[in-house]
Amino acid sequence: MTRMFACMALAASMGAGAAQADDGLPGMTGIDHVGFTVPDVATAAAFFTETIGCAAFYPLGPFSGGDSSWMADHLNVAAKATIPTMRLLRCGNGANFELFEYTAPERSTAPPRNSDIGGHHIAFYTTDMDASGAHLRDAGITVLGDPTTMTEGPSAGESWVYFLALWGMQLELVSYPSGKAYEGAFDGRLWDPRS
Repeated sequence: MTRMFACMALAASMGAGAAQADDGLPGMTGIDHVGFTVPDVATAAAFFTETIGCAAFYPLGPFSGGDSSWMADHLNVAAKATIPTMRLLRCGNGANFELFEYTAPERSTAPPRNSDIGGHHIAFYTTDMDASGAHLRDAGITVLGDPTTMTEGPSAGESWVYFLALWGMQLELVSYPSGKAYEGAFDGRLWDPRS
């Protein structure tokens, strides 16, 4: 762990003051949404609204490319893949979610682990880590251990714990009510859900 913190501190000192690359995507202003595929949109939308507290917006679909290669050309999935339904959600002060439900030949139904290429997780900020963890456990959600509190390195001041959606997708709770240590070394700031 100490080596990881040393590497993070070195990276922080090398990028001190960096806020945005000048040669990046023209006109980019931020993240609009994160899209991910779930086994069943209705179940996932209920989980995110009832257990997490997100707001559900409009559904979309169905979509298919018919006999064309549109799905392969535009979405990098099998040409015969279909999207029976999608749903848009917003979770507090953050980016929107697009929930996709797909049918496709030879698709994997196992969620990737963090260590797999394409592995990912979504972190939800909470002002009360203990109450949030208890809420998840009371709802029968698998919480992976107890919260870890960072005491050194650029993330000092942050507490986090992973948990699993009903279908195995990795999610996280994070909290840093007094900010993170990197703020003393950088002029810029990471996006902060507290504001």
